[in-house]
Order: sequence, then structure tokens, then C-alpha cells
Amino acid sequence: MYLVESYSTAIIMCFITMICWGSWANTTKLVDGKRWPFQLFYWDYTIGILLFSLVLAFTAGSMGSAGRPFMLDMQQADMSYIGSALLGGIIFNLSNILLVAAIDLAGMAVAFPIGVGLALVLGVITNYVAVPQGNPQILFGGVACVTLAIILTALAYSRIQQGENANKIKGMLTAIAAGLIMGWFFRFVAASMADDFANPVAGKLSPYSALVCFSVGVFLSNFIWNTLVMKKPIAGPKVNGSDYFKGSLKEHGIGILGGIIWSVGMSFSILASGVAGYAVSYGLGQGATMIAVFWGVFIWREFAKAPQGTNKLLTLVFASYILGIVLIIAANH
Repeated sequence: MYLVESYSTAIIMCFITMICWGSWANTTKLVDGKRWPFQLFYWDYTIGILLFSLVLAFTAGSMGSAGRPFMLDMQQADMSYIGSALLGGIIFNLSNILLVAAIDLAGMAVAFPIGVGLALVLGVITNYVAVPQGNPQILFGGVACVTLAIILTALAYSRIQQGENANKIKGMLTAIAAGLIMGWFFRFVAASMADDFANPVAGKLSPYSALVCFSVGVFLSNFIWNTLVMKKPIAGPKVNGSDYFKGSLKEHGIGILGGIIWSVGMSFSILASGVAGYAVSYGLGQGATMIAVFWGVFIWREFAKAPQGTNKLLTLVFASYILGIVLIIAANH
């Protein structure tokens, strides 16, 4: 299988992860939300994630002499490690559906800093408690900066006068729920993989096999999580499942594209971690939040009707979040 060998290549892949994770949500903006609600979009999104992971496993994951090829790796894998990667996909999917719902209610520039920022804070704290690694002063200084960015985002969003207050509050609460759940998924995926990708121990998964199992967990759990959100929507009317088959080729294609873009980011993050380490690969990937804020503020104009002075708050959001990411990476490097 193909493995990343140079640190510079790993860092480039981490930056691609950042762009992909911060940009996939643009696809939710490219469809008519009234005709094609996010629940219908999300079916295609999970298909895109699964398709890309399978294509990658049967190409890059099956070529070369390093490690174990995909099919051989799956045949020898211990069910407990397969289950761990599947569980990671199930947890991620619940959190991501809530994140997409928060984007639908509050926009990218709000949902990402609150939801993904909270997930980063929770992930850093839980991982440090489990394995105290890195400089705690620098690490928790970074956590404090990210927390400040989350608070500032909420303050900036509260200044927008448009829309009902109930929906504004619901959007922020949904993003918080997404973040609280999202902070747990990555540890289960990481636990399923061998520490040495080139010489993996028996029973554990290669990065490509872990990605496929994770993606299967995402896809299968969608029949539970997304069905619930269709029947008990967070906002808006109930969604009829049969409407999915009335979608145009463009609408289905946009959803699949969104899933592929996210999956490229996840794959590159996992592959880069073999050289760069999880702290650097995951930390750089979380810079995606600022990419999403950029799209939301400057392209989709989500704060266009905010009063004067809001731009200063958004500038502080950018600065606080970026400083937090830098400190978290520095504490572990």
C-alpha cells in the first residue's frame, strides 16, 4: 500500500485536509434548501464518503510492498478493531448530521467555530487525561484560545437581527451538541489502527482498512440517525423519504461531491499521521474551521446584515482560533 514517507509531504496533506474539511459544507449551499432539505442531501453525502474510501482502498491501499494490501488486511483483522472503526463512524455521523443541521439554521461561519471548535477542545482534554503528553501550559493555553473563539463567535452571531431568536438559539445549541459528540469519534478510529503502518501488528487495521470500516459505520448509521432527523426534524417540516428519488442528477451529484471532499480530508489526515503524528495532523486539520468561517463571511455573506463593530469580533475569532491551533500543535511537537 502507498504510505507517506516524508514529513514535508505529510504537512502538505494536512493543509489539503484543512481545505477539504473547511470547504465541503459549501455543497450544502449549492442546492435549494426548500426543495432539497439537508436530510436528503445527507444521504448522498454519506454515499460519497463510502465510495471514496473504497476507491482509495482498492487503489493506493492495494499497491506497493509496504504494509498489508487492503483485502489481506481485512481478512486478518480482529473484530474488536473493526468494531472500533465502525463505532467511530457511527459517532461521527450523529455529530455531523447535527453540524449540518446547525449550518442550515445558523450558517457555516457560526456552526463550525462552535461545533468543531468545541470538538477540538473536548478531544484535546480527553486525550491528555488518557495520555498526558506535551507541555500542559502551552496545550491548555491553546485550549483557552479556541474556547475564546467559540465565545466570540456566539457574541458575533447574537448581533445579527434577522431571523427568529428561537432559530438563532436553536442553531447555536445544535452546534454545541454536535461538538460535544464529535470530540469522541477520532479516538476510536485511531485505536483500530496499527502504530506502525509499514509493519502493522497482527489483528489491527491499516489506515485504508480503518477508513473503509469507518465509512461503513457512517453509511449504515445513516439509516438510523438521518431517518430520525427526517421524522423528527430539528427545524422545518418532516421530510418524506420517497422525495429522495425525485432529486435531480445535479442535486444527487452535489451531495456525493460533498462526501468525497470530506473523505479526501479524512484520508489525508490519517495517512499523514503516520509521519507527522496525530497531534499535528489532527491539529492542522482543525484549521478547517477558519476556512469555513472565511467561506461563510466573505463568500456567502452570512454576517452582511450584522451591525457595525461585528467585523472586529470576527477578526478576534480568526486570531484566537489560529493562535489556539498553533499552541496545541507546539505543545505536542
